[in-house]
Amino acid sequence: MNVLVTGGGGFLGRYLVEQLLEQGKKVRVLSRGDYPELKNRGVELIRGDIREASPVQHACENIETVYHVAAIPGIWGSWKTYYEINTVGTYHVIEACKKQGVEKLVYTSSPSVVFDGQPHLNGDETLAYSRKYLCHYPRSKALAEQAVLQANNENGLSTCALRPHLIWGPRDNHLVPRLLKKASAGKIRQVGDGTNLVSMCYVENAAAAHWQAARRLEPGSPVCGSAYFINDPVPVNLWSWINGVLDRAGIEPVTKTISARSAYLIGFMIEMAYRLSGKLNVEPPMTRFVALQLSQSHTYAIEKAKTDFQYEPVIDYETAMEKLAADLPGMMEKIQPLDCDAR
Repeated sequence: MNVLVTGGGGFLGRYLVEQLLEQGKKVRVLSRGDYPELKNRGVELIRGDIREASPVQHACENIETVYHVAAIPGIWGSWKTYYEINTVGTYHVIEACKKQGVEKLVYTSSPSVVFDGQPHLNGDETLAYSRKYLCHYPRSKALAEQAVLQANNENGLSTCALRPHLIWGPRDNHLVPRLLKKASAGKIRQVGDGTNLVSMCYVENAAAAHWQAARRLEPGSPVCGSAYFINDPVPVNLWSWINGVLDRAGIEPVTKTISARSAYLIGFMIEMAYRLSGKLNVEPPMTRFVALQLSQSHTYAIEKAKTDFQYEPVIDYETAMEKLAADLPGMMEKIQPLDCDAR
């Protein structure tokens, strides 16, 4: 079976590629970077930008299943950037799949598409898309997810969307390194009372959910045209998890606090100041979105994924933490002095 992974050189994409290779799949990767280590393992590499239709069309030739993982994450920046990469890029993938006769499209979405500013406790797939987004990333992903699901059953294409929450693990290039960087510089405060629970998704489990969904993605299956929350079975206390990671990295725990309301108001004022000064390329130290994410509970049910395509995590929490701990020294070596909040 020939499969394509967009963004296959990234954090989640790399794990997905590795798992597909272990299953004997012939894997092609579309990415902007060059990854000799993947090429050495027999992966076909195509250099290209998903903002351009031509390389996407080329990458989808003679492919049965597409895993569209490529995206730009983050909480700050221009709408143009997020829209062109996350939304228009997905439109290009959908059209290429239909034109090239691809049978299956699994899209990597995000729970933030339904984030409405309120806590979510055991939220499920009946949650509606938000009417107002506090940053561009979830809005761009929501538009893309809706397009993917609407494309189901067009030109013989079966589609679904997965919403992994807070992906973490070894080789992380976003969440954990940023946490270590800010904590080592003493720039983290506990937001709220510290009791908020969150669902998180270990990266190997997030990757496995993709091919597990693809196995059942065929005409007549309930997976077709559906979206699914994907995370590890048991939520964690966010601040206990953060301090646990810091402890394993040899960094002092977070002890300073700020109320959720104060953090939200400060985030609002900083956002206004950054917009007025045109600082779209420099991430603010606090935003309204971040304040809510750090202070509220956000947990999601995975029963639908377990029922419809037998989603099953492949790594338990304790083993996952051990794997992360083993990788932390390498992450620490790459941390540069924190003199600003630029990404």
